[in-house]
Amino acid sequence: MWIADRRAAPAPTRAGDPLERVSLGQALTVGCAQALALIPGTSRSGITITAGLFSGFDRATAARFAFLLGIPITAGAGSLKALHLLKEGLPPGDGGPLTAALITAFVSGWFAVWFLVSYLKTRSLQPFVIYRLLLALVIFLVILRG
Repeated sequence: MWIADRRAAPAPTRAGDPLERVSLGQALTVGCAQALALIPGTSRSGITITAGLFSGFDRATAARFAFLLGIPITAGAGSLKALHLLKEGLPPGDGGPLTAALITAFVSGWFAVWFLVSYLKTRSLQPFVIYRLLLALVIFLVILRG
């Protein structure tokens, strides 16, 4: 991610939405990278943003594309859970808290994506690289302690 961030394309200067200029090859590269998120510990958004940057996207476009690519996966997982709930039934009194949780998750997720894309329009991924390295160190130390 650090190398990809250092090689990131500059923000687009042409008018229009940069996502409209994504090539088939770029989309396939990012989509295939998303499959690597099946490996435990791999961040889906991190790997897709990194692949987008290596494909020639600027940071904000890579983040937008990565999050848009996550919508079908998230919707599919949510739909599967919803079908399970419809089949099994919702325990009495859980409808209100479930609705509140869904609304909260939607609003906070939307805000997080908006913030990250806005942040990446003018800044680098360096804080996220540092976070991932520190997290890896902590996990490694925990494993060493047994």
